[in-house]
Amino acid sequence: MAIFNKGIDPIPDLSERADGPALFAFWGADEPGNEFRLGTREYKWHSHVRGQLFYIESGLVRLRTARGSWLLPPHRAGWLPHGVDHEASVSGALSGWGVMIRPDVTAGLPEQPCVVGVSEMLRALVRRAASWSSAEQLQPEQERVVAVLLDEIRLAPREALHLPMPTERRLLAITNLLLECPQDERTFDELAMWAGLSARTARRHFVAQTGMSFAQWRQQSRLTLALEMLANGDAVAHVADALGYATPSNFIAMFRKAFGESPGRYFSNRSSVG
Repeated sequence: MAIFNKGIDPIPDLSERADGPALFAFWGADEPGNEFRLGTREYKWHSHVRGQLFYIESGLVRLRTARGSWLLPPHRAGWLPHGVDHEASVSGALSGWGVMIRPDVTAGLPEQPCVVGVSEMLRALVRRAASWSSAEQLQPEQERVVAVLLDEIRLAPREALHLPMPTERRLLAITNLLLECPQDERTFDELAMWAGLSARTARRHFVAQTGMSFAQWRQQSRLTLALEMLANGDAVAHVADALGYATPSNFIAMFRKAFGESPGRYFSNRSSVG
């Protein structure tokens, strides 16, 4: 089942076929009469025949795969390659769009799930493609639009909103604990002892399984949690306190270092894109 539903059923069969048009695009909204209904919902583990690019203009999407989780704040697009098992949660999505891409035309697109920036050009091309989404066969001029749209996806800047998760059960227990209690300030050595691991073994396996140090992972986890809380309307001071920062200014400094701007500017800039 895709992020967007057609009523209570999956979107049309055309979107889950390996044949047919190279691309299927659609727009949705959280309105009773809308063909592709949004809102707040959970999608259990599943996969798609086609690659999927999805975007929301408000609310939040959290995507989970075996390799970790990706957070999708407003005005960002999530890319999911075909055949990747995943589950997703959508919170307060009022409007947005999706694109389902035939597997044989995804060459050059990211091989792993990721979050990308969205240009005005990409957005306009999706809107154009959505106007002929029921076509079984595309016309030459429509094929040219698809080619440009695919180029825009290839060139879209990737954003560091991925939180890799370890696979070893004791390391996973540590990371899950910190996601539940991000204000926990214990060192990695202390947490390793709590989980029943030697610090040296824990450190070696953590880097091997996540691709980053524990310090890097802890900061990334706090960034993703911060984005989720801020997107839900929590005040900066509350977010800073919940994540264990001594002062809001310390949190703002961390956020600015990661994203190049303050939390307020980050969300105000993106709220003007739609």
